[in-house]
Amino acid sequence: MSPSSDPGASPPERTAADRVGGPLFVDLYELTMAAGYLRAGLTHTATFDLFVRHLPERRRFLVAAGLEDVLEHLERLRFTDRDLELLEGLGRFDREFLDQIAELRFTGEVWAVPEGEVVFADEPLLRVTAPLIEAQLVETRLLNLVASQTMVASKAARVALACGDRAFVDFSARRDHGPAAAAQAARASYIGGASGTSLVSAAVTLGIPASGTMAHSFVMSFDDERDAFVAFARRFPDGAVLLIDTYDTEAGARLVVEVAHALAPEGVRIGGVRLDSGDLVRLARSVRSILDGGGLTETSIFASGDLDEDRITEIVGAGAPIDAFGVGTQLGTSADAPNLGAVYKLVDDERGPRIKLSTEKATLPGRKQVWRVERVNGTADHDVIGLADETVPGGRPLLEQVMADGRRTREAPPLGAARDRRAAAVAGLPSRLRSLAGRERPYVVRHSSGLTALVERLTAEHRPSR
Repeated sequence: MSPSSDPGASPPERTAADRVGGPLFVDLYELTMAAGYLRAGLTHTATFDLFVRHLPERRRFLVAAGLEDVLEHLERLRFTDRDLELLEGLGRFDREFLDQIAELRFTGEVWAVPEGEVVFADEPLLRVTAPLIEAQLVETRLLNLVASQTMVASKAARVALACGDRAFVDFSARRDHGPAAAAQAARASYIGGASGTSLVSAAVTLGIPASGTMAHSFVMSFDDERDAFVAFARRFPDGAVLLIDTYDTEAGARLVVEVAHALAPEGVRIGGVRLDSGDLVRLARSVRSILDGGGLTETSIFASGDLDEDRITEIVGAGAPIDAFGVGTQLGTSADAPNLGAVYKLVDDERGPRIKLSTEKATLPGRKQVWRVERVNGTADHDVIGLADETVPGGRPLLEQVMADGRRTREAPPLGAARDRRAAAVAGLPSRLRSLAGRERPYVVRHSSGLTALVERLTAEHRPSR
């Protein structure tokens, strides 16, 4: 039985690294506000939106990700005796407050954009409605889960666009910012278009195809490069991929031909070779010629080495005969845009819609929906952000109810469904948004008449006349 399938069970005590993601994954102000709410008797229902204020400079769209981890966190939300003991040790919270949150569970509802869907600035990715304390205490964790995975999924989608019909694999784990980040990066990369991951823990727990070759250290551990190739190919006879640039790439390719023919009577097949350094375009052409000349026309060429969508675009544009890519540092850290300005803001409570008017940080009030309006050919034309009780003729609503009364409204879909959704959503964008070069006209996101009128009314109410 999974931990989330028994809502009455307390999570097991685990290592400190595991517990980082538990109920204490909050900024202190969420707890101090919760204590203040309880003392003031503020237990009413409130609605918060999670959204991204602005797209990073080189992003024309985002790919929503992280939702399933959000739902898992909300279903498991509860403070153990150890959590309460640690909070008491801070010396900030009295026993009354600790006893109150000891019984806390998430009992609210969540509406969300499905993972893999394309989204834009100011559009709610999540809409959380729950008793105020419950909704407030999950702010940091929800932002962390959604922003980080959406960031990587969006980067991966750009890499996928650069690759075209070629595959790429997530190689980022060793450069990601901690074990949890690496697992999330593998997951988000797969949604964004990666065909697999090198991270075994992510592969076996998430069902992502595992992919890997060998390191230079394997080749260097043998007295002769040929011996290394023979040993590896015999150990993995059904399509081993050999790293050929430890000493001399072209000489390595010729050795592959020699080894392939020598081991063929044993039923050994060399599936591919990997290039990890040098002029990849020139070397790929030379290696392809050597392999083809030796009869290894079905042996693929895999390339890695600090690649990103820009470098892959150059390689593909040059016509290099590379069949697949390994993308690491630039992918898992989204190096050119390593953060999203995601925020989690109160938009409605028992008093009605709420608005924030801070300079350059204003929010859109009320419970909202996002509609995508498409052309006759199925291409997205524009989005409309409106109030949840409005309708937009011809618009497809993006936010779906995924949690009610603190429990999921459906089983967690397979990760491949989010990956397929991303492929369809990106393909349905206007062609200018799928371009990786230059600055293009942004996608149009409009406000409904009802939302516009509400913003104007609340603005007038909260700003004194002059």
